[in-house]
Amino acid sequence: MTGAYDIIWNIRQIMATKGLFHTTDLVPLLAERGVSLSREQVYRLVTSTPTRLNLEVLAAFCDILNCTPNDLISFSRADTRTTTTERTASGEIPRMQPIGDLRPTPAIIRRPTH
Repeated sequence: MTGAYDIIWNIRQIMATKGLFHTTDLVPLLAERGVSLSREQVYRLVTSTPTRLNLEVLAAFCDILNCTPNDLISFSRADTRTTTTERTASGEIPRMQPIGDLRPTPAIIRRPTH
């Protein structure tokens, strides 16, 4: 059943609406809910669409982000036509979803005057 659906993983957009712009912010929040994942594992879960996802992790994400699984995952029937697209080094097709105006506030670094 590979390729039957286009799956869209919306966690980055939902994180941005909650003011969470770094994947490392999720590590202690997941640990509070009994989910022990390394920061690398959390990074991979957030930045790419998982093919498999533990229900405890999904429930923790929903609790942290105050959303439902339907908010995190959306899908549609895959288009049967094949198109040539760019692929990443691992062979995946990048799916960047725009997050609109939700951007972190840039830091202003000021050097002390002598």
